[in-house]
Amino acid sequence: MTVVTIALADLDDPRTRALVSAHLSGMRAASPPESVHALEMAGLQHPDVTLWSAEVDDRIAGIAALSRLDDTSGEIKSMRVDEAFLGRGIGRALLHHVMGAARKRGMTRLWLETGSTDEFLAARRLYESEGFTPCGPFGAYRPDPFSAFFSRPL
Repeated sequence: MTVVTIALADLDDPRTRALVSAHLSGMRAASPPESVHALEMAGLQHPDVTLWSAEVDDRIAGIAALSRLDDTSGEIKSMRVDEAFLGRGIGRALLHHVMGAARKRGMTRLWLETGSTDEFLAARRLYESEGFTPCGPFGAYRPDPFSAFFSRPL
């Protein structure tokens, strides 16, 4: 059984920065530039954004962020599992952690945007298995054939 420890991410930690960089590279490789909505380091440092990391055996196995949209809703951002840890429940553990943190902050709904192509199929299946349902664009997003939008009440 994989023991996962989830804590606030240290954005100065080179391991965290490396996974954020890998996430951005992956998004850019799978989507045209105008369809990449992943947060850069500066976006992850915004006061309305909280980033967590999942550690397994002193390695950063994954990251996930929560961005406050308003007093009652948030957006899941920057969900990424290191390739060496895929299929071990890291993404689901991070998703549960973010949903719990959102509830504690008084949020009653979560939103997310992910890719619509085959590269993002596992992510879409994870979100749907946790009660997220497809919806239209939200916030500043606009219709985009490379984006899939989801929402879930908490």
